[in-house]
Amino acid sequence: MIEVKDITKSYGDTHAVNGISFSIKAGECYGLLGPNGAVKSTTINMLSTLFMPDTGEIILDGKNVKNASEEVKQILGIVPQEIALYENLTAWENMLFWGSIYGVKGSVLLTKASDLLKWVGLEDRKQEKIKGYSGGMKRRINLACALMHSPKILLLDEPTVGVDPQSRNLIFELIQELNKQGMTTIYTTHYMEEAEKLCNRIGIIDCGKIIAQGTLDELKTQSGINDVVFVECTQEPDEKKLAERLNAQVVVQGNNAQIIGDDAGKNLTRYVVACADAGYEITHIDVRKANLEGVFLKMTGKKLRD
Repeated sequence: MIEVKDITKSYGDTHAVNGISFSIKAGECYGLLGPNGAVKSTTINMLSTLFMPDTGEIILDGKNVKNASEEVKQILGIVPQEIALYENLTAWENMLFWGSIYGVKGSVLLTKASDLLKWVGLEDRKQEKIKGYSGGMKRRINLACALMHSPKILLLDEPTVGVDPQSRNLIFELIQELNKQGMTTIYTTHYMEEAEKLCNRIGIIDCGKIIAQGTLDELKTQSGINDVVFVECTQEPDEKKLAERLNAQVVVQGNNAQIIGDDAGKNLTRYVVACADAGYEITHIDVRKANLEGVFLKMTGKKLRD
């Protein structure tokens, strides 16, 4: 469905995009995760034909954006980071305007606008001007406008910036529903939990490059990070003895042992039994699963907010 092959983009002497490549299957939700300034939006802008890469190729549904930009635009729905709505028009008027831009007409236009307003939960507010909407409501209308022409591919560039938690959860649910329906989506974000929750696969982007990509489990393997089980005992465990019993890496500090390994949830019972068999009474246990934040820190050497 989507093939991005070694694209680059420079602005004067500044090399913004430095050879990005990825592929996305039909119906997949692919996340681009990276800090602000990591050229996520620049990549989205090239995919949307707003401007072309200096080198490399972008193929969308079999069409090269350099040779068929008008055809490509017809299969794309775009939810930009900046709200793309007319503030002095109502939600209904915005829906009709953006639908007509993509050639949707007549009864189809009216039906589509009505259905989408119901879908995003704003049908009862459709005659109100956008300038009176909250940030979350504007984001939902922005999403609805992007779907007026029934695109095959949806590009979402930081679609939850500046929204309240309730609106964010609703937007999550809407995107998950689209994904279940088979919509192919690219989702850029700098929020770890969004990428973990929504995306089938994730590309970690930093300094103009994708430094790793795959499912969350694949990224954990690539980064080499593991789950950690923290066990507090009534006495100091023997580090070597416990490691041999558990067949895992163990680090002991005082009465506390850190058991480092894969899939802590699956192995937790075995860990507890092994500690008991070794004669150690457990007073507290805590499981910390390897997550995307740990992957990002390990692969980039910095926290995402840095």
